[in-house]
Amino acid sequence: MSLNSFGHLFRVTTWGESHGPALGATVDGCPPGITITEAMIQHWLDKRKPGQNKYTTQRREPDQVKILSGVFEGQTTGTPVQLMIENTDQRSKDYGDIMDKFRPGHADITYWQKYGIRDYRGGGRSSARETAARVAAGGLAREAIKALAPNVEIKGYMTQMGPHSINRDAMDWDQIDENPFWTPDAQAATDWAEYLDGLRKSGSSVGAVIEVVAKGVPAGLGAPIYGKIDTDLAAAMMSINAVKGVEIGDGMAAAALTGEENADEISMGANGPEYASNHAGGILGGISTGQDLVVRFAVKPTSSILTTRKTITKSGQEAEIITKGRHDPCVGIRAVPVGEAMMACVILDHLLLHRGQIGENRGHIG
Repeated sequence: MSLNSFGHLFRVTTWGESHGPALGATVDGCPPGITITEAMIQHWLDKRKPGQNKYTTQRREPDQVKILSGVFEGQTTGTPVQLMIENTDQRSKDYGDIMDKFRPGHADITYWQKYGIRDYRGGGRSSARETAARVAAGGLAREAIKALAPNVEIKGYMTQMGPHSINRDAMDWDQIDENPFWTPDAQAATDWAEYLDGLRKSGSSVGAVIEVVAKGVPAGLGAPIYGKIDTDLAAAMMSINAVKGVEIGDGMAAAALTGEENADEISMGANGPEYASNHAGGILGGISTGQDLVVRFAVKPTSSILTTRKTITKSGQEAEIITKGRHDPCVGIRAVPVGEAMMACVILDHLLLHRGQIGENRGHIG
């Protein structure tokens, strides 16, 4: 069973564990002739890597990517691209005290119940470290998108930390790269710094909401019923470790709207259909409209905390647990480049699917 893979034509298989010698991705189905170098992929990995500021885990990993196959003289060959990232700063001894205990809120217990064996060193495959492989694959996907749909621009940002949300009236995309929280609201970044500093020093953690927007996506991507682009986007975001909810467009808030409010009115513009709003998140009937694709996902608080919690052992004994080690007080911060990577992989996959079945859009308006 291929349960470590996602995508249809652009197919990504991730491998490796948090405290193993290395992790990475095998990418199959990338078109040939795409210019790619390790430096191009490294640019995106540098955004996700740990230890960049006091608000993320202090594990020091360079996350240096190596391309092992599928690229010749700086171009993809059409064969599988193997990407590898070595682990260099594991501290497996930090987890010795929990080898027989289950962390509340963590996948420890379900991995044990399913497989009868688990890698307790950082959580193995359930660790957020696995997402480095996705970001590497997403870097490759971005370069392929440039060749097929050069107007596409993908941007992720944090809209909420714990109970504190951004002021959408103050959104400035230029601010996203100017603060450690990837937020477009400068005031929110200042407020969150103080809030998270208190949580970090107390040994606790908090959740977050991430929004990813793709601009310039052509109309027509996706297919009815089981091939919907929003189906694949939702699955891609939900597959990220620690994600507990996904929305497209207005998402759950659409339930509070009337039909008149929810309908994105259409008019004819100089370059085709124009929409007065985007409650649908750029997708109707599972097919992209040409508007911005808008996806939002919620990341739960990190389960590894320094506060004593009640649990049980593998033998069923009552116990208490404190998780030592280096953990993110808000893992949602480093989920921003991961969400961008998953958006890139899904968009490229659907560009290839659309090209294979349809070629150019057949329905013309005006």
